[in-house]
Amino acid sequence: MGALALCRRNKPLGCRRSLPQTHQCAGRYGMIRTGFILLVLLFAPLSGCLSTDSITDGCVITTSSDDKTLTIVTYDIIALSDEVLQEFTNQTGYSIEMIRTDDAGGILEQLLLTKEAPQADLALGLDNTYLQTALDNCLLAPHSATLPDLDPQALVPYAGNMAVPFDQGYVCLNVDTQALEENNVSYPTTLEELVNEEWKGRTAFPSPTTSSPGRAFMTATIDYFEQQSSMDAMEWWEAMADNDAIFTSGWTEAYETHYTGGYGVWGEGHIGDAWLTVSYCHSPGVEAYYGGNYTISSALDIDYASFHQVEYAAKVNGGGSQSAVDAFIEFLLSEEININMPENNLMYSVLEGQDLPETDGYRYHSPVPTQPSEITTERIDDEMESWLMDWRKATQAL
Repeated sequence: MGALALCRRNKPLGCRRSLPQTHQCAGRYGMIRTGFILLVLLFAPLSGCLSTDSITDGCVITTSSDDKTLTIVTYDIIALSDEVLQEFTNQTGYSIEMIRTDDAGGILEQLLLTKEAPQADLALGLDNTYLQTALDNCLLAPHSATLPDLDPQALVPYAGNMAVPFDQGYVCLNVDTQALEENNVSYPTTLEELVNEEWKGRTAFPSPTTSSPGRAFMTATIDYFEQQSSMDAMEWWEAMADNDAIFTSGWTEAYETHYTGGYGVWGEGHIGDAWLTVSYCHSPGVEAYYGGNYTISSALDIDYASFHQVEYAAKVNGGGSQSAVDAFIEFLLSEEININMPENNLMYSVLEGQDLPETDGYRYHSPVPTQPSEITTERIDDEMESWLMDWRKATQAL
């Protein structure tokens, strides 16, 4: 998924860019997720009456009456400042209230639990490892928003009218190059190398059962080992567990607490026992951007070991007025908002022709994977539960 000011080791403590609101050395996904949207913990009751409108793709589509309040279910994604949200309200007359969950998986769980009496009008933050499940369970409804020209890559996982991409990025392994140099460890070029003794206890992985980046990376490992290795993916995960890999509940703990190569080194409770972790391929670029073009973190471009993640905005089936949802989607995809995703949400824009800024090494330190995973959304939906069961068995982790 406010902003981030990244302080670097060997740099003066204090960041060259200031953050709105509360976090001076904090982050998205962890790295800036507390300032983008005003997150109000509000489980609002559904207003108005439900009425059946149509049947789409075998799903009965319903909507509720419009009470001029748009309720959004999201996780601690950072997207819009209070001022920008107020601008949306001023433009449209719709006020915004939030229901917050812990992660993209929490959004799906919230939608499933409230399917018969939806509490939200818009879901913001389901990604392409969760979207198909939401579609299969008739949790979403078509939008009628007028869309700008979108990056074709953002439409590869899903191009229908039940969800609209609003940001994107590649999930991959990040490594602390300084730690490798200091410990005379070679820069890894394959996943198999990470089971070697020199990596014992030096890797941290967010769990795919509770973390969307963790789920994305696990999915990529399925493809990696099917494409170019005699080892099975779950055999690799078991070997990693035997090599004392650190498994965490989410990205924040893995990156901020355990990883030695990121801004977490300045935070309280930093352990710093992992030279490698799962993040985004542009995370080193973010580190450089907020650290004055300085970073010791590097993204690993290993064929099939990265995953193109797309995050979506989608109307909730049974939620509030079509016009409110459409207005917010159009606002979120406006050039004024979406072109600034790299700075304000630390993710790529989904508008056609946009890229990361060149400023302070953001673009330079953000490699685009040569060959990301090619696993389809449909296969993810069909096999995810069995993958997760196999992963738990292989790692003995939650």
